[in-house]
Amino acid sequence: MNHTISREQIRARLDSGEPITLVEAFPQQYFAKHHLPGAINLPHDEVSELAADLLPDKNALIVVYCANSECKNSGIAREALEQMGYTNVLAYVEGKQDWLEAGYPVESGRRVA
Repeated sequence: MNHTISREQIRARLDSGEPITLVEAFPQQYFAKHHLPGAINLPHDEVSELAADLLPDKNALIVVYCANSECKNSGIAREALEQMGYTNVLAYVEGKQDWLEAGYPVESGRRVA
């Protein structure tokens, strides 16, 4: 099974209003600087502690991302979520760098789910 999603697929879902939960797998300070629109912050090393509260629907489409294709945080977070019973988790492997290079909008500041 392919566990990835592209920038274009994410953008299409956001533009159409289709349900999607974007999760940035970085520590808070990087998330606060800028993150994808509507994203929540779930650091990859805190998934087991925070996921149940931040992501109550285990069947929702969840897209995890980090910096770029060399960053492993999104893959670690995706695997942890799957092990916890989440059924529809994808990784945006190219991550925030790809999003920014495309000139797509980002948000800044802290976001609490």
